Amino acid sequence: MLQADITLLFEGRGIPDYSEVTPSDHSRIETRRIGCSSALNAYLDFSHVEQVFLSEREVFHKKSQKLTVETTPGITSRPAEQANAQRLLTINRGHWAIENSCHSIIDWNYDEDHSRISKGNGPESMTRLRRFAVGVIKMFAKGKTSVAEKCSN
Repeated sequence: MLQADITLLFEGRGIPDYSEVTPSDHSRIETRRIGCSSALNAYLDFSHVEQVFLSEREVFHKKSQKLTVETTPGITSRPAEQANAQRLLTINRGHWAIENSCHSIIDWNYDEDHSRISKGNGPESMTRLRRFAVGVIKMFAKGKTSVAEKCSN
């Protein structure tokens, strides 16, 4: 319901509050847009909501000539004075940088999502061990090989 409410708020709104186009690296051109609003603050049942936002990522793949569009709604406890549209887009991108550099590596190489460890401190301990292992592997890999390649050696 929340996602639908946020999406509906920004539907047909027109010009986003902020947009950026990244250079055409890696054979693609990315355009990111974000719209922010405090219009739903009283409506939402969250104690510290200050803004809702709708982030859109449009990627044009030069080789295939295909365009993909991803839209992601979100909420934040930061008021507009602390986090304007540009700042929220930067924070959102930073979140995915962390996801791609650590979480997805752990999920892919250690199949963490299918772990059956579920009692006591076991899940947290295993996650810490896996993160430590990824950190050590990255330290010795020095960008020459992927973590998956190092794990298989």
